[in-house]
Amino acid sequence: MTKYKLEYIWLDGYTPVPNLRGKTQIKEFDAFPTLEQLPLWGFDGSSTMQAEGGSSDCVLKPVSVYLDAARKDGVIVLCEVMMPDGVTPHASNKRATILDDEGTWFGFEQEYFFYKDGRPLGFPESGYPAPQGPYYTGVGYSKVGPVARQIVEEHLELCLAAGINHEGINAEVAKGQWEFQIFGKGSKKAADEMWVARYLLERLTEKYGIDIEYHCKPLGDTDWNGSGMHANFSTAFMRETGGKEYFEKLMAAFADARADHIAVYGPDNHMRLTGKHETASIHTFSYGVADRGASIRIPHSFVNNGYRGYLEDRRPNSQGDPYQIASQILKTISSVSAEGSVSAAA
Repeated sequence: MTKYKLEYIWLDGYTPVPNLRGKTQIKEFDAFPTLEQLPLWGFDGSSTMQAEGGSSDCVLKPVSVYLDAARKDGVIVLCEVMMPDGVTPHASNKRATILDDEGTWFGFEQEYFFYKDGRPLGFPESGYPAPQGPYYTGVGYSKVGPVARQIVEEHLELCLAAGINHEGINAEVAKGQWEFQIFGKGSKKAADEMWVARYLLERLTEKYGIDIEYHCKPLGDTDWNGSGMHANFSTAFMRETGGKEYFEKLMAAFADARADHIAVYGPDNHMRLTGKHETASIHTFSYGVADRGASIRIPHSFVNNGYRGYLEDRRPNSQGDPYQIASQILKTISSVSAEGSVSAAA
C-alpha cells in the first residue's frame, strides 16, 4: 500500500472572481487512486465565503483526478463544493449548473502577468520599460528577463505530467506578460483543466516570490495591453456541416446575446474592451476574418473550408470563469438551430 498525498482543490465563494483553495489529506491505496475511490471531504466554509460561522460545514465532492508531479505520490483532486448533505450543489458551485456537450470543443488562451514587488516582472521601480513591440514571442534577456521562461517551462511540464491537454506557451505583447493554451472536448473538461492549470501555476510561483496577476487591465489606461482568455470553439455541426448561411445566423445570435456574454466574460472588461490594443469595444458586436480587433475573429481556414471549423471569441478576459464562458457560448449556439443544440448536464 502506498500513502498518497491528495490535494483537494476547489473554488471559494469570493466574487466577482473566486480564489483557488487547497488542502491535503493522506490515504493509502494499492495504486494511483481512481475518482470513484476518493471520499467526500468537509471544510470550513466560513473561512472561504461559503458559510456562516454558526453553520460552517461544506463538502468537497471530487470530480477530476490528476497526477501531481511536484510531489512524491502526489494527486490533485479537483472538487465541486456541495452543501452538508453532499448532494446539493453550493450556490458558489458554477460547475454543477453549466451546459455541457462533449461534441463542442473549446480552446482557451490564458493571458496573465507575472508580478513582483507590486509591478510586472521586468518593470523598473518607477516609470516603464521600453514600449511594447519586441516582447511578444520574444527571445533574450532584454525581452523576457532571467526567470520567466524557467517558470513557464516548469509549468508546462507539470501540466503535461498531470494529463492536462496543454497546447502551448508564448511571451505576450506586454513586458512580463505570458500566455498558455488549454484544449478540451466539452465545457466541463476544458474548464476543469484550465482551473487546474491555473492552480499549478500559482503554486509553482510561490517558490520564486512571484504572483500571477490575472486582472484584465492591471496597468490601467496606459499604452500597454490587457489580458484576455480568448475562447476558441466549435460544435460537431460547425466542423462537419457549417456553411455561410448558418454562420451568419450564428453571428446574429451572438450579436443579440452580446450583453449576456459580457456579463460572464470577466469583471472590469470595460477597462480592456476599448477598441484599442487588439480588442473590440464592449458596447458593440463585430466579426471579421483574421481581425484581432473584432469581437469574434474568423480564421482564414474557416472561410476557405466552406465556413466550417472553429471561431475565436476574443472578448472573455483573463479573470473569466471558463465554466460560465463556455456555458454561455453553448447557450447562444443552441438558440440558432436544432443542429447546434445541446442539453444541460449537471
